[in-house]
Amino acid sequence: MKLKDKTIIVTAAGRGIGKGCAVELANQGASLIVNDRPGSQDLQATVEELRDQGANVHGVEADVFTRSGCEGLLREAEEQSGPVYGLVSCPAFQKVSPFLDLQPEDFENVVQGTLFSSFHMSQLVARQMVDEGIAGKIVFISSVLAQRPMAQKSAYCAAKAGLNQLAMTIAVELACHRINVNVIEPGWIDTPGEREAFTPKFFEREATKLPWGKLGTARDIGRAATFLMSPDADYITGAILPVDGAFRYRDGRMLD
Repeated sequence: MKLKDKTIIVTAAGRGIGKGCAVELANQGASLIVNDRPGSQDLQATVEELRDQGANVHGVEADVFTRSGCEGLLREAEEQSGPVYGLVSCPAFQKVSPFLDLQPEDFENVVQGTLFSSFHMSQLVARQMVDEGIAGKIVFISSVLAQRPMAQKSAYCAAKAGLNQLAMTIAVELACHRINVNVIEPGWIDTPGEREAFTPKFFEREATKLPWGKLGTARDIGRAATFLMSPDADYITGAILPVDGAFRYRDGRMLD
């Protein structure tokens, strides 16, 4: 187990991609701090599922869209498991709207939930790593839409593009501390949120149009995150890893 007893925080881990990352990290022996928003029923279910599989996991409800929420999450992680070795930041917030109709507050909310949350969490974790002399790992979950536009997702695309640039910049700054910072760009992933947004018939039809012929899974993203957290990736930093079955080579129209 390449991550045995390494304390790793995973945000937005109640379900979807965050949960997929937590499952795969647990398979490699990580000591997990999994987070979701206050009042999340998904979080407790994820914690119980992981514990049933023998994982060392602690759930923390915290609003990582705020600085104080991030500070509280890190403080509880330290109290439960000691200094943090890794962070997987999985901001999950978007607004689908034509640009001409997009409200300023909706744009701000997407940027706050995607970019600012990752800034706050990664800065706090990185400061602790430097203070403790930990050669740690930070992984941001972005999107192929950071580099490939899609109609009606201007706020989401802009926020994810900013997330990529944040990661690459801090990768340069933190390299001297031997802290790796990398990005995963998921394509279209089969998650509960996507299942709630579209009908099963739509899924079946659209999946066949993808180059790979199927949607990715949350655990596909989790396996990529686990690799980037492992010693195998010690010389990889500032990288952007698409995990999308070539989804990024579709055109930028909304799905039919």
